[in-house]
Amino acid sequence: MEPESEIIRFIQTWLIVYASLTYCFFTGKLVSPGKLRLLFISPVVVLFLLLPLRLTSVHFSGIIGFFISWLATFKLLLFALDKGPLASDPSISLACFCAAASLPIKITPKQNTVEESAPPSLKPAMWYAGRAALMAVVVKLFAFRDQLHPTAVNFLKCFHFYLMVEFMFVVVRAAARAGLGMELEPQFNDPHRTTSLQEFWGRRWNLMVSDILRLTVYEPVMSRSSGLLGRTNAQRVAVMATFGVSAVMHELIDYYLNRLHPTGKITALFLLHGACVVAETTVRRRLNGKWRVPRILSASLTIWFVFSTAAWLFVPELHRGTVEARMFEEYAAVGEFIESVRNGSIFRSFHGSASIHYFFKQLVSFQLPILNIQ
Repeated sequence: MEPESEIIRFIQTWLIVYASLTYCFFTGKLVSPGKLRLLFISPVVVLFLLLPLRLTSVHFSGIIGFFISWLATFKLLLFALDKGPLASDPSISLACFCAAASLPIKITPKQNTVEESAPPSLKPAMWYAGRAALMAVVVKLFAFRDQLHPTAVNFLKCFHFYLMVEFMFVVVRAAARAGLGMELEPQFNDPHRTTSLQEFWGRRWNLMVSDILRLTVYEPVMSRSSGLLGRTNAQRVAVMATFGVSAVMHELIDYYLNRLHPTGKITALFLLHGACVVAETTVRRRLNGKWRVPRILSASLTIWFVFSTAAWLFVPELHRGTVEARMFEEYAAVGEFIESVRNGSIFRSFHGSASIHYFFKQLVSFQLPILNIQ
């Protein structure tokens, strides 16, 4: 992988995304919600599912896969039916529409702008610095993975995955605040404090995905099956359907990363967790508050179950093939870039107008994503 060409393809991909979202924005102005708007938007949904295939970088394909192929497509499907975050404000500007569609952005209602200008979820600068330092330590520990027990390595990979995703959202949040004055939906709400699987998946982990899945899967399944199955059974079916759709999207992102056919282990993980959430809520409903597990015990068991099942079924799938080697090559490339900026060598190798001409010449040489599948 040549870093320069991969960066150019990454920028091209975002240009394709924003051109497509501009089309969707004006389609929303001209076409009424319903089947016709869905028909007009459906080509963009298909395009967004193919876009990560243009990229070979683990981090770039993961970002496009999560932000665009998952979140953006689901938001557009809701928008076609006049639901979801893109349809919440009819007067939304084009810039805000594109940002809200392509990033996990929370659009602050106009009447609450003053009150929400300093959200309580904002962490102090030292907290982010500590997270960055912890990320660097975890990456450094991978150099000694051959000397660690395989279980310890898998748990280290779980922790690395969490820190990497969290750090990515910190960067996006800073860009969103600086560029548009918008707030990023908090992705994590102290997941280490969870006391149940239902709390972990519903109110602690990946909150934007939880909200999108609730709107696109859980609520429609609940409303359609309640009359037939009754509310309690419909809730169980809706939970399993939600975890099933989440499993499919995680399998898709895993394919974007390693380009290997799925083994079904990720699907097994999410179906297992869905079944456990159903069992957990059933037991809680039967007990009706008569007996409560001590908080420290329930928290410890929940965290142990999440980490152990992820280390067993999820993390090894993400690291199949050459993913791990490519990931550390990209870390090394970033380190070299930072060092070249620090010592000034990058500026000495820059040839002014010739470099700019080459960059824009490569930037406009678009390739359709389907023509660059690896």
